[in-house]
Amino acid sequence: MSAYAIAHLRSVDFGADIIRYIEKIDDTLVPYGGRFLVHGVDPEVMEGPFPGNVIVIEFPDIERARRWYDSPGYQEILPLRTENSDGVAVLVEGTADGYRATEYLAKVTGRA
Repeated sequence: MSAYAIAHLRSVDFGADIIRYIEKIDDTLVPYGGRFLVHGVDPEVMEGPFPGNVIVIEFPDIERARRWYDSPGYQEILPLRTENSDGVAVLVEGTADGYRATEYLAKVTGRA
């Protein structure tokens, strides 16, 4: 099941460190099968305030997403982003083919 690294960056100091981060991140993704799905586009906000931008990176599974994030290559460049931007980053597992929203209800209510 695919997994995703998602970042919501509210502000970025677009200086030399962020440029280096962008130049180096692609190589950190390759060993883990990661690829950008969303990057460098302004969101079309439909509801509520949403300052900043979203980045979505897809991985074949959650384990590879975790291994990428914890990898020496990514950990080496991570401070280039975290020290020059304000935001959050998360890893999430995707849903299986055929997933329906009512499956979540069963999970949280205990009803089938």
